[in-house]
Amino acid sequence: MEYRDYYKVLGVDKKATEKDIKSAFRRLAQLYHPDKNPGDKRAEDKFKEINEAYEVLGDAQKRARYDQLGASYAQWQRAGGGAAPFDFSQWAGMGGGARPAGGGAAPDLSEMFGEGGFSDFFTSLFGGGQRRAGSGARARPSSYNLRGDDMEQPIDISLEEAFHGAKRTLQKGERRLEVNIPAGARTGTKVRLAGAGGPGQTPGDLFIVISVRPHAVYRREGDDLHVDVPVDLYTAVLGGEARVPTLTGEVVLNVPPETSSGKRFRLTGRGMPKLRQAAERGDLFAHVVVKLPTHLSERERQLFAELAALRAKGQ
Repeated sequence: MEYRDYYKVLGVDKKATEKDIKSAFRRLAQLYHPDKNPGDKRAEDKFKEINEAYEVLGDAQKRARYDQLGASYAQWQRAGGGAAPFDFSQWAGMGGGARPAGGGAAPDLSEMFGEGGFSDFFTSLFGGGQRRAGSGARARPSSYNLRGDDMEQPIDISLEEAFHGAKRTLQKGERRLEVNIPAGARTGTKVRLAGAGGPGQTPGDLFIVISVRPHAVYRREGDDLHVDVPVDLYTAVLGGEARVPTLTGEVVLNVPPETSSGKRFRLTGRGMPKLRQAAERGDLFAHVVVKLPTHLSERERQLFAELAALRAKGQ
């Protein structure tokens, strides 16, 4: 009887984790599933082989015993194969533990293809591969429903698109998918497109992962925006008005006398819409940046000198 390398069948390393094994099984099972390859005997055989491998490697107890068998078989090969064929009988009927609960279990091949679903190698070692529940009763699913993998697709948007909401069209195979990006989206926001993910009898979902590009004017913190507002020296000293840009147009800010550079003013409700609560908005914080005059005339220099002298006398 020929030894079967189940790790090679799934294309994983012998040190593969349970997650690696499950992922490899799902990918290959979707590729070779009979429903996707009707009448293809080669695909059917490959599908049986994949599921047989997962029946062993996906069960911790069976995998441990199989690894022991593999080590002995490798030792026998290194010794040149010996005078007699490898003795599989000492490993026969070692059985297996219960498959852990949850998604990802391999289908019952005897129910899908008849009693010949498992190889002689598997049957001699595990007695037919009947998966048992904790109570000892045979667990045979009435149907096979392999769910496709969930997938992610990154999309970049501008701050303006995040403010107003946006639409994108994706081409996925022959399908055109319309993506509605909600107002208030931020970097990391996910938009779910049900059934647009990996193929399977139940397709997985596609998650659009939003990334909002940095803006040249605004800094975003959650639902709040921050913006620098240049104010000339005379307005900062004497008071006056400054224009503040917002994503819905300019507004006028009343600057009180003796406003220092760095002082910030809150403009309530002028920030970003709150995700899925577009009627509510964060705030806009205007940070005053005092601009000093340049290219002074001689008379202006004299006036500043006189002002400095007055300040010195006042002290």
